[in-house]
Amino acid sequence: MAIVAVMMAGAAAAQPVIETPMSAHAVIQRDRPIIVTGRADPGEALTIVLGDRNVRAKAGRDGRWRATLPAMSAGGPYRLTVTGADGAAASLDDLLIGDVWLCSGQSNMEYETRSTLNGTGIVRGSADPQIRLLSMEQRVAFSPETPLDQRPQWAAAGPDTVGQFSAACYLMVKQLKADQKVPMGAIDSSWGGTAIRPWIAGVDAAKLPGMADDVALLDLYQRDRSAGVARFAERWGAWWRKLSGDAQGQEPWHAPDRRHWKPVPGFGPWEEWGVPETADLNATIWFRNAFTLDAVTGDAVLELGGIDELDTVWVNGVAVGSSFGWGNVRRYTVPAKVLKKGENQVVAAVTDGYGPGGMFGPASAIQLVPSGGSPIALGDGWRYSIVTQPGGVNVPRVPWESHGGLSTLYNGMIAPLGPIGLKGVAWYQGESDAGKPGYDTRMAALMAGWRRQFGIADLPFLIVGLANFGPPPIAPVDSGWAVVREEQRRAALADGHAAIVTTVDIGERTDIHPANKNTLAERLVRAASALAYGAEKPASGPMIASAAMQGGDVVLRFNDVTGTLYAWSATGPIGFELCDTGGCRFADGRVEGDRVVLKGDGRPVTRVRYAWADAPVVNLFDDAPLPVVPFETAIGAADVR
Repeated sequence: MAIVAVMMAGAAAAQPVIETPMSAHAVIQRDRPIIVTGRADPGEALTIVLGDRNVRAKAGRDGRWRATLPAMSAGGPYRLTVTGADGAAASLDDLLIGDVWLCSGQSNMEYETRSTLNGTGIVRGSADPQIRLLSMEQRVAFSPETPLDQRPQWAAAGPDTVGQFSAACYLMVKQLKADQKVPMGAIDSSWGGTAIRPWIAGVDAAKLPGMADDVALLDLYQRDRSAGVARFAERWGAWWRKLSGDAQGQEPWHAPDRRHWKPVPGFGPWEEWGVPETADLNATIWFRNAFTLDAVTGDAVLELGGIDELDTVWVNGVAVGSSFGWGNVRRYTVPAKVLKKGENQVVAAVTDGYGPGGMFGPASAIQLVPSGGSPIALGDGWRYSIVTQPGGVNVPRVPWESHGGLSTLYNGMIAPLGPIGLKGVAWYQGESDAGKPGYDTRMAALMAGWRRQFGIADLPFLIVGLANFGPPPIAPVDSGWAVVREEQRRAALADGHAAIVTTVDIGERTDIHPANKNTLAERLVRAASALAYGAEKPASGPMIASAAMQGGDVVLRFNDVTGTLYAWSATGPIGFELCDTGGCRFADGRVEGDRVVLKGDGRPVTRVRYAWADAPVVNLFDDAPLPVVPFETAIGAADVR
């Protein structure tokens, strides 16, 4: 009988688990059905209670369960309890019902509150139990089904939590809470330096031009790392042969002695080597070394220390790894079949496109660890060879990396949020997509995938246009940043549930991370008020509506003007360009209410550009006051929602 009792105790039902990415102190979206998910024993009957609402659910054969509670009005705090058939329960306390905003993007969204204008004072006075904050861990995943390592933790706003939280996100929800008078939840899921590709769901990325192959490659890598690396190495090799003219089998990883090599002066940024050629170099540099094996005992691990920023590594002519990271430690498995008794060659291509680059070491961390054997030191004997061909910095990138990969951050930082309710999304990203046409289609794909996940077809998106950064133009120029701004504008225009939040006037010439997130937050609040809360005001500010010839002049008409347009500190607006097939030139103009008339110069005009530079100087505002959104439009075109 004692044995039977022990067996019955061991077979007792496990305590239910709440898997929905919430914790104590979370904010749950008001006025929408509340979806809760979790795990329990297969087939177990469960009762889910939140406040005065309750529903029943049953775990499936895999132990997974999902329940939908009726929508609730703003209020709280409440306790969420999930109770199994035997009375075992899981609960979360201090939950509020209010509005939840998801903030995402790269470093300007990640930018901390303590660093913004008057950050110290803002943080000191930030205590508010009705504002709750959640920071998602920066995390790469290869599948949207990858579970979180640990539950995200919500916390009330206060000096201990606000200082390191996203400034734009916090300041936005702080003002929205004051305006709407309901609890606010802010989720920061951002990562500096990232392109938009990693944030797009794989099923949506696969439909975009040129991305289907990367989707397939990522899937292969997830199933078989070595096969994925080998497939990518074929792409890398084709790129190198086209760039260098090397024949098949004559590339540096197969025939390193064909290149001229010099001893590596030391580990660390190559800008600090004391070598004139690398003092200010953004390029690819080849590195090589060798090691000797008395016998092959199995797979080995090649440890290369920190590398900045892209690398692809071959051992005996076989690719063993490729990744991205600013000084992150590289560690690659070398299959036994790649190794050989005697001398083995290691060749690495290291690419740096911004800031310091190279093999950072330290020397003591660079080694080969054979299976069952002692580490073989590889801290000495490295040589290098600089790639001098133009375009040598534009190496192929693996789809499984963090910053330029495909769906890796959606899988790791957005998909784990599951089907939670949201009020809207604030998106600040694009700097890393300059020079990569098609941002509007990528943005549309991102919005489609996120709306599908959160189950809200008209989920508002507040898209922050790139801020001005760099030297002001003294003549019309081509600008990758201007192209991104224009494609951001077109993405919002085509969507119907998105707005552009303009920052073209509040950037800093010498800092890509402007500190004035205060004005940005004010504009985010305005856009949110119009899109998410029904305020009768323009969400984005003045937007080009049409461009037409009138005599020899060009007449521009603008939508969404509050009051009238003004040229600040001048008799007329600046920053306009008249363009034809031969190029663009600055144009003089005058303001007439919601119109701008550009004076013709007797030359052909096919299109008009405004604020077309990385760091344009602008002076055209309305009564809001909001700056005119930068644009490019054809004569005769109507950019109307």
